[in-house]
Amino acid sequence: MPPIREMLAETGITEQQWRVLRVLAEHGPQSSSTLASRASLLFPSLTRIAQTMHAKGLITLSRDEEDRRRQMISITDEGQKIIDDKADQAAEIVADLKQRLGEKRYETLLDTLALLDPNTADE
Repeated sequence: MPPIREMLAETGITEQQWRVLRVLAEHGPQSSSTLASRASLLFPSLTRIAQTMHAKGLITLSRDEEDRRRQMISITDEGQKIIDDKADQAAEIVADLKQRLGEKRYETLLDTLALLDPNTADE
């Protein structure tokens, strides 16, 4: 989506990386599989994206204390700074989308997109 790409141009992160940061900022540390689902990414894609983000210092990767097979992902202060710095601009993009679509169409769009998430499809 061009407005998001423009917003992120100076940050050096992709739209997918932005989604990962937003999910982590909103929901806190979580397993790779939960994060992939919430960020609407395929698990193999998230694995690759997470390695890149870890190298950039945006996230931390660790093993779950109870189940060492599960990888846990957390946002770093640097990752949170990107979210905080772009929050107003992101809100403006959403407000513009709502204005262009109208409130009802915007809500319909969100409901339709939620159908793509296997965790919310039956709600």
